[in-house]
Amino acid sequence: MMQQPTHIVGIALGSNLDNPQGQIEKAVLFLTHLAFQKKIRVARPILTEPEDCPPGSPLFVNTVAEMEWAGTPEELLTHLQNYEHESGRPLKRSKNAPRPIDLDIIYFDNLEIETPQLIIPHPRAHLRSFVIEPLREIAPHRVEWLLAKAQKKGY
Repeated sequence: MMQQPTHIVGIALGSNLDNPQGQIEKAVLFLTHLAFQKKIRVARPILTEPEDCPPGSPLFVNTVAEMEWAGTPEELLTHLQNYEHESGRPLKRSKNAPRPIDLDIIYFDNLEIETPQLIIPHPRAHLRSFVIEPLREIAPHRVEWLLAKAQKKGY
């Protein structure tokens, strides 16, 4: 039997509502179950100031996970969005509003995807210290890759 091909995927996690540290821990458990053969690395969570959020937004807990995934980018996006919704994130919300959990695909192997639903690599990841700092801990080579991709794309 042939082994299903797997992909290396980076996911940014953030929470600033409803026990953010607990939300991150539950999301990491969810990602561990999604990961092919439970292969996942997770950076230490960090506490960060809200960026581009409404005034008075609470502090965030952020981290980055890198995992193996055996499906398509679109399938992963569907799983992540379903998890966000099940965790209390409304489908319709104002931009950068406080949220129980936010899961963003930062990279998917070395793919470049641009559809109305999904842009990979994430177009603003290189601008966000709350993504770059944890990513540098678990996959430093990806930081340089993201910066190069952003420069090439003019982000």
